Amino acid sequence: MTTKPSFFRRAAAGIFDFFTVFAGGGYAIAKFTGDTTEGGFQLNGWPAAILFAIIIAYFYLGWKVVGGTLWQRIFGAR
Repeated sequence: MTTKPSFFRRAAAGIFDFFTVFAGGGYAIAKFTGDTTEGGFQLNGWPAAILFAIIIAYFYLGWKVVGGTLWQRIFGAR
């Protein structure tokens, strides 16, 4: 019988996944659309909607298709 990973590991994986996709995807989109700033990036309108869609797709694919997101696999939370 397998045991369920701790709430802390699952929550930490979700938080790290969100920030990883937000920062990486947001910066890539900003670089492509010219929305970079000195402090990073600022997305409005369609670029922000695309980032939101990428975040949803990342979590859906991670949970349902590939058997775990990047940080779930690192923390052993899946």
